[in-house]
Amino acid sequence: MEPLFGVVLALIVAAASPANDSCTCATNKWAVCAQDGPGNCTCRLAGSDHPVDCSTLTSKCFLMKAEMMPLKEEPLWRPPQGVLDSDGIYKPDCEDSGAFKARQCNQSSSCWCVNSAGVRRTEKGGRSLSCSELVRTRWIYIELTHKRRSNPFHAPDMTEALRQLFESRYKLHPKYIAAIRYEPPLIQIRLHQHKKPSWDVDIADVAYYFEKDVNNDSVFHSNSKLTVSVNGDTLAIDKLWIYYVDEKPPEFCMRQLAAGISAVVTVVLLTAGIGVAVLLILRWLRTRTYKKFECKEMRE
Repeated sequence: MEPLFGVVLALIVAAASPANDSCTCATNKWAVCAQDGPGNCTCRLAGSDHPVDCSTLTSKCFLMKAEMMPLKEEPLWRPPQGVLDSDGIYKPDCEDSGAFKARQCNQSSSCWCVNSAGVRRTEKGGRSLSCSELVRTRWIYIELTHKRRSNPFHAPDMTEALRQLFESRYKLHPKYIAAIRYEPPLIQIRLHQHKKPSWDVDIADVAYYFEKDVNNDSVFHSNSKLTVSVNGDTLAIDKLWIYYVDEKPPEFCMRQLAAGISAVVTVVLLTAGIGVAVLLILRWLRTRTYKKFECKEMRE
């Protein structure tokens, strides 16, 4: 009887194990998943009650929010105020759809306006700061360099490899990949998305996933290191830059431009003033020398 019971128990465990193993979110390692029925796995965002669609990318706003949640298994709790003033990582306010709220604030009553990629586009102000709309990021320029090699990659092979990467790994429709340019060792990828249909991923989410992959902090559940093969050769990414271009220019650009123009005008005025002063001094010295020479001739 006991051997038969052991066999039955082993079969139950074997049947249950695949179900438990499959109850994970492939596109979000921060999602908390639970088996709530035979073959039914529900995943929710860590630290909130938002359901996660694991068949596509999670919004950047939800990812940043989950990333700022202290993990239970960490022996030390990371205080939120440690990164409040960082423009790169902060705990954002998100809409139920996963979009960033136009105004973001921290616990020190400092607020600012962001674009649809969550990037600050105004100077920081107080709680009275008003952000009338969430300005969409229409263009994203990704620049990266690879480690130098004796033979550069073939440009068409590089283009094809990166297109396949963005289409297969990040679920990005090829129509949003505007251009890929390769001038060894620099690679430029231009993404364009004027409007995002509900069934397509956002280019801002794609850029965030890609950035995390390059920095060896993948959001995917497998957490595997990103490997890109170009015609059989591994692409070793060295450096990465991401630029965001909105439908409307950032509101602090004019202030920076005005400050730059003021600095240029100041330099020009100082240079002109110094030049005039030098000319006056030279004229005075020349006049003084002439008068001395004239007085000497009169004495003679």
